[in-house]
Amino acid sequence: MLNIIFFAALSLYFIASLLEFGGVSFKKEKLLRAAWYVFLAGFALHSVYFIARGVKAGRVPLANQFEFAMAFAWGVAALLIVFRTRLKAEWLCVAAMPMSFLILSYAALQPREITELMPALKSTWFVFHIGSAMFSYSAFAIAGCAGLRYLLLSRKGKETDELRLQQMDFMSYRMVALGFLLLTVTILTGAIWAEQAWSAFWTWDPKEVWALITWIIYAVYLHLRLRKKTGARTLAWFVVIAVPVVLFTFAGVNTLMPGLHSYG
Repeated sequence: MLNIIFFAALSLYFIASLLEFGGVSFKKEKLLRAAWYVFLAGFALHSVYFIARGVKAGRVPLANQFEFAMAFAWGVAALLIVFRTRLKAEWLCVAAMPMSFLILSYAALQPREITELMPALKSTWFVFHIGSAMFSYSAFAIAGCAGLRYLLLSRKGKETDELRLQQMDFMSYRMVALGFLLLTVTILTGAIWAEQAWSAFWTWDPKEVWALITWIIYAVYLHLRLRKKTGARTLAWFVVIAVPVVLFTFAGVNTLMPGLHSYG
C-alpha cells in the first residue's frame, strides 16, 4: 500500500510538471490551474506517505538515502506551496514542480525497505542534524529555481517585468539566507554528534568536507550580496550554479565517495 501511495504521488508530480510547462508555453490559464491542483494532490499523497512510513518505522523517516531524498522532495514542494499561496509567486512553479519530481524520482531508484536505525543514528541529535540538512537543501533548491526564473525572464528586458524580477532576486536571497542558517546548524550539530559517536568533532569524512564546501560557497554569495556591488543577474547565476554542488553533496558523495555517512 505504501508503494502505491508513493508512486501515485510521483505520477501526480510528473503530470503537474507537464501541465505547468504546457500552461506557461501556450499561456493557458486553465492548464496552470490544473497543474496547481494536481500538484497539491501529489503533495497530499506525498505527506500521507511520509507520515505513514514514519508510523510504520516507529521513527522519523530520515535514516537512509531513500528517506532523505523523499523528505528533500517534500521540503521543496512544501516551500513552493508556501510561496505560491502566501506571496502569489506563480512563476516559481515551472521550475520547482519539476525539481520536486526529479528528486522524488531519484528516491524511487533507492532501496525502499524500512530498516532499523544504525547504532550511530540512535541519538537525540538525529532529528536536529538530518532535519536541518533536509530543509537547508530544500531552501537552496528553491533559491536556484528562483534564480533560474530570474535569468529566463531578464532576457526579455521588459520594464513591466521589473517588479517580478525584484521579487525573484529577493526570494533567492531569503532562501539562501535560510538555507545557510540551517546548514550551519547541520554542521554544528553534526560536530557535536560526531564527538559523541566517534570521539572527534571533525573526521574529514567526504560528506563533512562537501558540506563545508557548500557552506563556503553560499557564504561567498551572502558576502557578495551584502556588499551590494554585484549585479542581480550575476547573483542569479551564482545560485543556479550552486545547486549542482548541493545535489552532489546530497547524492554524489554517497555514490562516489563512501564514508561514515554512506548510510545517509
